[in-house]
Amino acid sequence: MSAEAAALRLGTTVAKTAADIWLGGRRRQQERQLSLTELVRLRVPGLRLQRSVERQFGQITDAVFDRLEPYLEHEFRGLDEAGRQAVIDAVCDTFARADLSDEAVFAADAHPAELIRRLTGSVPAPVGLSEAETRLYEMLFAECVEYYVRIVRSLPVFEERAAAELLARTATLGTEVARLLERLPDRSLLAPEGSDRDTAFRRRYLELISRDLDEVELFRRTSDRAAGPRVRLSVAYVSLRATGDDGSRRRAVRSLSRLRPDMSDWEEAGGESSGVRVETGLSGASRVLLRGEAGSGKTTLLRWLAVTAARGAFSGELADWNGLTPVLVKLREYSGRTPPAPDAMLDGVAGPLTGIMPKGWVERQLDSGRALLLIDGVDELLDRERRAVRDWLRKLLVAYAGVRVVVTSRPAAAGADWLRGEDFTAMHLDRMSPPDLAAFVRQWHQAVRELGEDLPCPVDDLPLYEQSLLTSLKDRPHLQSLAGTPLLAAMLCAMHLNRGRQLPRDRMELYRNALHTLVHDRDADRNVPSAVDSKLSLSDKLVILRDLAWRLSDNNRSEISVEQAAVHVGAKLRAMRHLDGMEGGQVLDQLRHRSGILRSPAEARLDFVHRTFQEYLASSEAAEEDRMGNLVERAHLDLWRETVIMAAGHANARQREELLGGILDRADREPRYARVLRLLAASCQETLPVVPDGLAGRLDDAVSHLLPARRPTDPPALAAVGSSLLRRLPTSLGELTEKAAAQTVRTVALIGGGEALGLLARYAEDTREGVVEALIQAWGYFDADAYADRVLAGLPLQGRTVTVTYLGQWRAVGRLPTIDNLWIEHPVTDLAVLDGLHPLRELTLIALRGEVDMAPLGAQHSLTSVVLGGSAVLKNADVLGELPALDAFYLGSQPLPDLHEVRLAPTLTYLGLLRIDASFDLTPLQHDRIEWLGLFAVEHCVPRGTHALSELPRLRSLALMQIDVAAWMEAGSFPPAGVRSLNLKRCVLPEDPGALDFPGVRVVIE
Repeated sequence: MSAEAAALRLGTTVAKTAADIWLGGRRRQQERQLSLTELVRLRVPGLRLQRSVERQFGQITDAVFDRLEPYLEHEFRGLDEAGRQAVIDAVCDTFARADLSDEAVFAADAHPAELIRRLTGSVPAPVGLSEAETRLYEMLFAECVEYYVRIVRSLPVFEERAAAELLARTATLGTEVARLLERLPDRSLLAPEGSDRDTAFRRRYLELISRDLDEVELFRRTSDRAAGPRVRLSVAYVSLRATGDDGSRRRAVRSLSRLRPDMSDWEEAGGESSGVRVETGLSGASRVLLRGEAGSGKTTLLRWLAVTAARGAFSGELADWNGLTPVLVKLREYSGRTPPAPDAMLDGVAGPLTGIMPKGWVERQLDSGRALLLIDGVDELLDRERRAVRDWLRKLLVAYAGVRVVVTSRPAAAGADWLRGEDFTAMHLDRMSPPDLAAFVRQWHQAVRELGEDLPCPVDDLPLYEQSLLTSLKDRPHLQSLAGTPLLAAMLCAMHLNRGRQLPRDRMELYRNALHTLVHDRDADRNVPSAVDSKLSLSDKLVILRDLAWRLSDNNRSEISVEQAAVHVGAKLRAMRHLDGMEGGQVLDQLRHRSGILRSPAEARLDFVHRTFQEYLASSEAAEEDRMGNLVERAHLDLWRETVIMAAGHANARQREELLGGILDRADREPRYARVLRLLAASCQETLPVVPDGLAGRLDDAVSHLLPARRPTDPPALAAVGSSLLRRLPTSLGELTEKAAAQTVRTVALIGGGEALGLLARYAEDTREGVVEALIQAWGYFDADAYADRVLAGLPLQGRTVTVTYLGQWRAVGRLPTIDNLWIEHPVTDLAVLDGLHPLRELTLIALRGEVDMAPLGAQHSLTSVVLGGSAVLKNADVLGELPALDAFYLGSQPLPDLHEVRLAPTLTYLGLLRIDASFDLTPLQHDRIEWLGLFAVEHCVPRGTHALSELPRLRSLALMQIDVAAWMEAGSFPPAGVRSLNLKRCVLPEDPGALDFPGVRVVIE
């Protein structure tokens, strides 16, 4: 069902119901089944008058349609066809059953909000809708009731009936006044003016977020736009991988064979992380510090989270984030200023709406625990400002402890433990693996197809460009390394498209070519009038932009006022004699409007479209103006790291000697910064065209001091040295500690390529646990079949979890003869691959999709633990009851099947039910051996049939997440008979803590 068809149906329903009260009067109940045309013919005399009345109600239908159609266009994006149809059917059915007579309208004093409240309490809610569908149903029904009341109040007959009603009420005026006073908005500390406008404002706010943040600018230019063409972020977004910086992986679900009744085990998995999909990492933690290198996709991820939350369109492991209100705070806007108070947090992304925001609205969102606070760019502030941000965040979380928070930063600006005191989980965005890069290339070209016009090639040729680039990436490993971040990959895609499939050799050439395309070439090649008439050459533009970039970096800033920028440009123009007569403001306007490299993040403010371009241009200026001494002095500062690395690529031979020699000299005499400076010097080799003879030995010594890698942050920095580092690494790991050996494996994996694969094949002889885990984790960075044959096939995989993250791995698992513990994160629709596998003990499928036949599980007689998640309909689920050794079963696939439909194995002792709601019925749960039961709700509620838990004879441990324990206690049967251990996480608890003191029961609250 389209948004247009849905809006028309709802408009017709509202208009017909209004016609009933006007034309049918108090006989409405007998005539409500008539169509509008039939009702008009029955109640209105004369053909002409009948046609006039029908036209009037047609206009009412159109008016409702005009209000609802844009809103539905936005909301329908997150629903499939069946979901849309179900919501519209439910609204129309409820409208048909609801008492909307004039008596009901008068009883609510013709106040829409009061009538909605009364109807909500009297009309049964529809069943079978998902959480997102239910929210849309509630909002649409409320909208339709409001339109209906306002239409009825405007009808001629209404005033007559209202007068009669008023006379009838006069005798009880005092009582009525008291009742009216009771219905005034409730005022409280957090709602000084009431909260009756909260829902309406939230809807407007989410619409704005969904529309304005759902776009990403391509790195290319059009001939007639001030900015590059924009595509939908929701189309272009590709899921990335993240590693737990603190050495542990956060999981929303994990294999139950290792679960203990300790609540922390639900989310904490020991051992080093392989890197999981970032959505998986986010789902297992309410506070996350997300670290990533320049261009790794941090800001894009936050924008995607905001848009998806605004649409209620999360699925899989983040499905319980639906219903959250996103609040995005860009810290760069507060450089030199105090971080925002809650009432100012919307200024950056929703400024046009803040004037109508109900007082205390943001505070109420934070206090309710339904806010998603997204804080971007710790690294874009000075060190003293970062400390202020940490204090600000600490105080905010003390006041609003239940809020979910994601904070982003480059690693050098915020260590993994920067927010550990505030209970943040640190994660690091990994470089894209070859499968990730291939997925990115496909999504990028799909996003370009949506433009449909103004492309450098016919739309029909895009598949050829896509396949050509994928082939080049597969055949040329150095390109895979080059395009390791979303920023660089997007630039590579754009350059390949714009320049007839020509590809750069290295990152410096990629930046240079991208800048030339953005700043000058495209407009000049297409004879854009403003480019033809301009006195500015490409060289002139770059001189001005370099100067501006240096001034920003020199002052540790990433944005500047337009007025001040014009002053700087004017000063530079005075030194460019061939441009005599041009004004700074005029030239700046041309660069802003035509270059594609500058933008306005806020009114009268200016910055570079991405900070990386500022750093590249500033490094070029440093080389041009011979500022190597300045860079050496600042080399230990994280804000200058990328600028220094790229300056090494811009510098001439003498300057490279001065820059790298100065950095290494500082490393020798300043122990405090020695490791940071040596890592920086090693990283500079990525951009050096030639290593100076006099420095080659010193650089080798610096790298030797850094090897072997020991810390989780070492491998990405060392991998930047490139494939030449592989020759410095040992051919055997025997002389390294287990920790150093594991980090060495990760370093090799991040470098990638055929030589790296050969080295890891030799490392596969090491059977230490940490090394084997690291080798398993490295699978995602290589061709699935080749890595399985050369590395994994010889590893002792029994008892170790092998994680599958993309389709190639899923197809290749049959090559692993000894695997017995499989964790599949890749979306799965068919389990046929399991037929040929070695007998499994543990199987975790967290992304089931579509309609999945469970029958292949019947052949896996050794399974002791099964975890099922995702959004699939499970067929033949009763096969689980036939597994003779199954001890633990964790069910979270949506929609959750009725327990009548799931046959539980008689051997089961651990059972987890994920994403249940108030309609889920526990009554059919009858089992003789269940000892541990976990119930995870999508929102605070109490499932039905809780009394049945007292009938489980062996139930001793009960673990609850987001359950309304207070309501359960009021209903009785809590805790269930026999339970001796209670673990409560994010639950609604009774106000009196003593109420949870149960004799003989251990209670743990998180």
